[in-house]
Amino acid sequence: MYDIPTRKRALALLDSGRSLNSVSKETGISRAAIRSWLTRIEPLPRLNQSAPCSRPADEAAYSYLLGLYLGDGCISEHPRGGHHLRVFCDNGWPGLIEQCRTAILAVRPTDKVYVLQRQGCVAVTSYGRHWTCLFPQHAPGKKHDRLIALEPWQQEIVDAHPWEFIRGLIHSDGCRITNWTVRNGKRYEYPRYFFTNKSDDIRRLCTDTLAKVGVQWTVLARGSDPFNVSIARKESVALMDAHVGPKY
Repeated sequence: MYDIPTRKRALALLDSGRSLNSVSKETGISRAAIRSWLTRIEPLPRLNQSAPCSRPADEAAYSYLLGLYLGDGCISEHPRGGHHLRVFCDNGWPGLIEQCRTAILAVRPTDKVYVLQRQGCVAVTSYGRHWTCLFPQHAPGKKHDRLIALEPWQQEIVDAHPWEFIRGLIHSDGCRITNWTVRNGKRYEYPRYFFTNKSDDIRRLCTDTLAKVGVQWTVLARGSDPFNVSIARKESVALMDAHVGPKY
């Protein structure tokens, strides 16, 4: 975790007129971390400070699970201590349900995982005492109503495993569809990926990571709200197919 003087130095460089990219390159601090300090320079308070977590057992699996959590996950307190992590998955994607279960077990091999049926979906659930440490984005209220920023150690994992993070985001709040258009009386079909989320911060985490792996994207507004990230260029769709693919 970066100390306050380091954070202040990075913000001072921004105040001097430097771009976010140049400050990130000079300091070695991710753009996401610096951007979050513009809103809050103090470190976010940690729950369960008396028992800090070690790093995830499998960091690639964690990057994927982080994407799932930011889209369709939540953490709730258990009456006897500890917390439940829940990731909600549609019944129509049994492969996704199993990938989620496998990722949780890889991240916390000593914790058990349960698949609990709900109306139209399942809650892939795991009880443990370290989920709030592993997902410090947990806080009261909806994610799109509050700041969502990665801790530096999380950003390091995402930078090391960007495709796993993107796959988790797409598997939670994204899709691969076939679009079509008519030109000169002939119908043309082409694949396209979408990521839809109300949180500006989560969409930015998605687009920043897409840019790092060379995927071009655009924003499509739903009415006046820019909730949809679209990936339609042929080369970018090919990259997504190679590393993400459709849900199943």
